[in-house]
Amino acid sequence: MSLPGETRREGHRPDPKRLVASLPLAVFLLGPDLVVSSVNPAAEQLAGKGARRLIGRNVAEIFEFDEPLILGRLAEGEAQLFARDAQVRVLREPARRFDVMTSPVTHSPGWQMLILHEVLGVDALSGDGGGSGGGEGVALRAPEVLAHEIKNPLAGIRGAAQLLDRKLEGSDKALTGLITAEVDRIAKLIDQMQSLSRRSQEPAVPCNLHEAVRHAQAIIAASSSGKVVVEEEFDPSLPPIMANPDALVQVLLNLMTNAREACEGSTPPRIAVRTRFASGIQLHAGPGGKPLRLPIELRVSDNGPGIDPALRDHIFEPFVTAKKSGQGLGLALVQKLVREMHGRISHDRDEGKGWTHFRLHLPVAGTVPVEAVGEAAK
Repeated sequence: MSLPGETRREGHRPDPKRLVASLPLAVFLLGPDLVVSSVNPAAEQLAGKGARRLIGRNVAEIFEFDEPLILGRLAEGEAQLFARDAQVRVLREPARRFDVMTSPVTHSPGWQMLILHEVLGVDALSGDGGGSGGGEGVALRAPEVLAHEIKNPLAGIRGAAQLLDRKLEGSDKALTGLITAEVDRIAKLIDQMQSLSRRSQEPAVPCNLHEAVRHAQAIIAASSSGKVVVEEEFDPSLPPIMANPDALVQVLLNLMTNAREACEGSTPPRIAVRTRFASGIQLHAGPGGKPLRLPIELRVSDNGPGIDPALRDHIFEPFVTAKKSGQGLGLALVQKLVREMHGRISHDRDEGKGWTHFRLHLPVAGTVPVEAVGEAAK
């Protein structure tokens, strides 16, 4: 009597089709016309239909995505996308939450894979036992669970930094102070920004824009092994702006990190940060529907190759990115944070000089009521 596995040949390579069939992820192979050509068993289980009922149907007949960008990227045919925790209706059933991925098939122009993984198991943490007794308990969602898992190690990092601080002297203590301050800032941001759809924020206060820029520069310098010099051109006469300090630093970190990554291949890589008065810029729908002047401009520039022209009109949209490992949420979050400050962000490309510019326009402190800034996210 042979034991299980004795008939297997050592080193036998599995059939690629069987590998796909064994995946726990639902895989839909789409042709150039977005018609389903093949599905694996996990896809049949997800849709509740057999392969014969799914093959030959257009993807739009099977799925309704609450994020229209997903279907738009599928229509492009050659675009990669990863949408986490997206709301999807399958065959007109009630919406469910999925991680959605799309990927073109190598050496097969127009063909692509649509891969879905249902977000399950999180609701079990709510403690309601999955009953339907009409209680008002709120189930924990994936971002909240993720926030909990991140904040636990953050507390350990903070404690370790405090212990190191007691043993260090001189300039080294500044680094442990930076670690502690950043842990506190990230913890606050996790509380505030567990998703792009949050509805509240901490109160805004008068902020020194240049202090926020220097803080962001110190963080980037401490975390980067490269030596990219940031050129500064500051107007020291600028008045304070009204903003949330942590959110402002997060905006600057995103913009300056993107600039650093964009110019890594340039010789030499250059980043420039400029602040100035910019008269004539205003938000047409400020608090109460009245125009709001935005006279403070911060510009973050880099001498990298620039953004793909096909993406320039969409870079502030969720899931749009030119980075192979990016998720396309950084600039979407930046735009949301800037809007909550009653500001405006834009970008342009100077092909003649080879510079990409991101311009942040903000109001002066005192021109926006504190309660109006607090209501911006609602």
